[in-house]
Amino acid sequence: MTMSQQAVPAVTSPPASGPKERDGRTAQRSLVLRLLSRPEVGVFLGAVAVFVFFFAVAPTFRSGSAMATVLYQSSTIGIMALPVALLMIGGEFDLSAGVAVLSSALTASMVSYQLTMNVWVGVIVALVVSLAIGAFNGWMMVRTGLPSFLVTLGTFLGLQGVNLAVTKLITGNVATDDISDMDGFDQAKAVFSSSFTVGGVQVKVTVLWWLFFAALATWVLLRTKYGNWIFAVGGNSDSARAVGVPVKFTKISLFMLVGFGAWFVGMHQLFAFNTVQSGEGVGQELIFIAAAVIGGCLLTGGYGSAIGPVFGAFMFGMVSQGIVYAGWNPDWFKAFLGVMLLGATLINLWIQKSATRR
Repeated sequence: MTMSQQAVPAVTSPPASGPKERDGRTAQRSLVLRLLSRPEVGVFLGAVAVFVFFFAVAPTFRSGSAMATVLYQSSTIGIMALPVALLMIGGEFDLSAGVAVLSSALTASMVSYQLTMNVWVGVIVALVVSLAIGAFNGWMMVRTGLPSFLVTLGTFLGLQGVNLAVTKLITGNVATDDISDMDGFDQAKAVFSSSFTVGGVQVKVTVLWWLFFAALATWVLLRTKYGNWIFAVGGNSDSARAVGVPVKFTKISLFMLVGFGAWFVGMHQLFAFNTVQSGEGVGQELIFIAAAVIGGCLLTGGYGSAIGPVFGAFMFGMVSQGIVYAGWNPDWFKAFLGVMLLGATLINLWIQKSATRR
């Protein structure tokens, strides 16, 4: 009897260590899956690859001034890509974002110059107009139930015509007048389009604004109730509404955030060049959306991050400037963008499948 009692622990001891080893392997695999499930992983690896490529083939790309130019190019795309990405996570699109940037700049310039007022008055009026455009897009979508694609396509065409027609009517030209000698211009330029020196290299202030907005958007998505609402309405609006999420408010406010981004980039363009061409901005909305998609935001909504579009915009900046520094024909730029967009979409799809695979 004693021998049989002592045999029990001898038989059960080896299996006891087995599950611990399997648990260890499961934990390691879960860590990998958690990393793969992050929407910015694919674009981060892609950005590293693009950087290494141009660093190797374009000697000019390695200089500090070249990198400052890349960061500047990336920031002008990235500032708009952030609210566009948040809107996409919320399950919607805004095809009017590109011309809305121009509408903001035109409004500020003409209000200031034609009414001979301090440029800050034009800046504030432009902010109100930009937020109103975003609010209109959001309100029209939730009121009618039409897809945001159709609503913002109509806004895109409307703003494109208004920008050109009103500018020619008021100024008699397709461009606004130079406002560089008006009151408040220097102060506004310092906020929206100044430069500072780092190690002897001139860096645009938009780079700092870009990083600040990215950090703020990340905090909102991951640490606030509003961030939870964004993911909820993008995943399933009906389910979100059933648990008390204010779906209409969330969607309208996201469109207004795009309006805010359009205002900020429009102010940068105005105070960087002192004047604005009324026919510009067309096609930029696709760049903003592409940067968000490359950054890991799904076209179906409910998935994405604010960090991913930062790397997506950085890739755009590196490609657009890297082609020039490498001495290649810049006509190939759009071809590179198409390849990047398709590649990023496939990578995001693979990452999602890998993360959900048992």
